Amino acid sequence: MNRLIAMSALSLVLAACGNNPEDPATPAPDGDMGEVGMSTEASPENAPVAMQDGVDYGQLDAVIAADWRNEDRERDVWRHPQQTLDFFDIDPSGTVIEIWPGSGWYTHILAPWVHANGGHYVAALYPFDMNNERHVEFLNGFKERFSAPHYGEVAYTTLGAESGALAEAGSVDAILTFRNAHNWMGDGYAEKAFADFYAALKPGGILGVVDHRLPATREQDPTAASGYVQQDYIIALAQEAGFEFVEASEVNANPADTADHPFGVWTLAPVRRSAARGEEQAADFDREAYDAIGESDRMTLRFVKPISEAIAE
Repeated sequence: MNRLIAMSALSLVLAACGNNPEDPATPAPDGDMGEVGMSTEASPENAPVAMQDGVDYGQLDAVIAADWRNEDRERDVWRHPQQTLDFFDIDPSGTVIEIWPGSGWYTHILAPWVHANGGHYVAALYPFDMNNERHVEFLNGFKERFSAPHYGEVAYTTLGAESGALAEAGSVDAILTFRNAHNWMGDGYAEKAFADFYAALKPGGILGVVDHRLPATREQDPTAASGYVQQDYIIALAQEAGFEFVEASEVNANPADTADHPFGVWTLAPVRRSAARGEEQAADFDREAYDAIGESDRMTLRFVKPISEAIAE
């Protein structure tokens, strides 16, 4: 059964991403887990928009430069969206799932670009509790943020410890995840996450991973409490799920990041934490050295589901 559902029907199901507003990459895992399906059926309202207000949505560079990204563009110097998506070699005419998009930094780029090229953008959110006011507030805000026509008809699915399939098996062209693997490690279902990605992708489908990188010389905490993960650890997780490792890029590397900060990766921008989670931010915390680092050093990895999978079937 196809697990995608159009945005217009989203209010009828139990699903969303309960993201911590202080840390956009970290979900709030409290509450009962709901379930959302996914639908990519075309409709007249969802017809591709190739050119509007002087913006050619079909061109990635034009979308990245578009006015609606406003303050998001300030982080391009650290996140390199053009180079990152070029490296992942995404086909925007296909079905692309973004895992845990948070407030939607990449959604502002991916949804219009994919929509304009006739593809389908899917946000895989963290399952949440419809009785949790903060979760509902997040969902409503996300829906409103991406309701303009140039985003297309955003579809939704879920990823969590107890969630079902991301999509119909072998139906997805690309899955992308930005700064999330450490969360799955902390909650004990990193292996499930990569297995879910593998099952959803078509043979030849792309898995693109960006995450905070722990130096290979340091010991890996299996729960990744600092937010940092060794590159080889992520590669091993993906390979154990069946993926082939294609290539790593240094496009999001930051040599200034030593990955040993007092409040983990969240000491750095954009979170800029100066106290432990749940404690009041320290007014006298010396931020100068951490702000000078910028955002974290990040691995950028491309995997593929083997074509041989289709031959074996």
